[in-house]
Amino acid sequence: MLLVLVAVAFFTLMERKVLGYIQLRKGPNKPAIMGLFTPFADAIKLMTKENNVPFLSSKGLFFGVMFIIMLLPLTLWACLPNTSIHLSVAVIMILAIGSLSVYGILGSGWSANSKYAFLGSVRAVAQSISYEVTMTTVVIFHIFFLYYNMNYSIVGVCYISAMISLVLAVCILAEANRSPFDFAEGESELVSGFNTEFSSVLFVIIFMAEYMSILFMSFFCAMISFCSGIFSLMLFFFLISFLYVWARATLPRFRYDQLMYLSWKTLLPFSLFILGLFFFLFSISWLWKSLISS
Repeated sequence: MLLVLVAVAFFTLMERKVLGYIQLRKGPNKPAIMGLFTPFADAIKLMTKENNVPFLSSKGLFFGVMFIIMLLPLTLWACLPNTSIHLSVAVIMILAIGSLSVYGILGSGWSANSKYAFLGSVRAVAQSISYEVTMTTVVIFHIFFLYYNMNYSIVGVCYISAMISLVLAVCILAEANRSPFDFAEGESELVSGFNTEFSSVLFVIIFMAEYMSILFMSFFCAMISFCSGIFSLMLFFFLISFLYVWARATLPRFRYDQLMYLSWKTLLPFSLFILGLFFFLFSISWLWKSLISS
């Protein structure tokens, strides 16, 4: 847990540095060496702020939902495949727990009794409905492709993997509520979205949960990709993490109905077609091997 929190701190520093260089400026560079203490200074500043609770909010849910928001990302890290958790069980647990994150956003938006916060939480629910099925389909494809080698042409494998990876990139951006799919926050439309009424430690919890989810999805996607060693795994992890920052710096925000159209009319039919084609080829390969062996 401590390593994850330290990783979150330095990922925020890396994000601000990259955003600065993309916008032709330096970024944070004053505290300590090259601004290395900036995340810790920000944490101290936020935690010492006054904690304002809306008078008309539902106090119990307002504070209780923070437990859900913080617990789910930490549980995801505990579900990574290891000697005690098989890959198939880990993937099911990760998909199930990941889909529960929207309840924390919904509860935080509703409990604040604010129109902006409630609209942000409703958008998060609509967004979750859009990408969850597609993301599940793509992850299943990656798992089967990773563990069933059928000796196909490397050109065809790379071509299909590139297309599926592009779909997965869209899904993980939507999963983390990041640009261009940050509808739950939408600063230009909803002030700060579902977390408008949260401050001090409560805002820090939401902030840390979001970045823990980003780092987890980066590591999980690197893990189910075609990584043959620790070096390639960490390289993929860094590249996918950089994708979040690059998307935030360069891509404009979609409308949430555009994400729903993109998911239901383009990404889901395409991913189902690829998955069906894969199972068809797998069946043909299995029958061919059975005929040869007999």
